[in-house]
This record gives sequence, structure tokens and C-alpha cells, in this order.
Amino acid sequence: MMNNKIGKKIMKLRLKMNLSQRQLAERVGVSASAIAMYEANERVPRDEVKVRLAHFFDTSVQSLFF
Repeated sequence: MMNNKIGKKIMKLRLKMNLSQRQLAERVGVSASAIAMYEANERVPRDEVKVRLAHFFDTSVQSLFF
């Protein structure tokens, strides 16, 4: 299980960019339900998704997830 701050961080960054979960999902190549689960800390993104999320948000994987 992820640290509960990670889901909040993903949500905060997504909302800052005025994106819906579906829009973020389309941009990083996952389902909208996957984004919802990440934000609710119910699921941990695979490593390649972590990289895509970090790249999309213009940050490092370490900064976003650790």
C-alpha cells in the first residue's frame, strides 16, 4: 500500500492542471478507474506508470512517489 500522501499529491497535481481523472488517464495510458484507485491509495502504479506520471507532471519519480 502506498503512503496516503502520494494519492493526495497525484490528485493535487491533476486538479492544479484542471484535468479530470479520465483526462489524466488518457494522457498517461491507464484507465480512469486506475487513476481513481491511485488517488484513493487503493492501488500502486506499476513502475512504468510511475515514470509516465512523473514525466507528465514534469517532476522526478522520487519527488512524486518517495
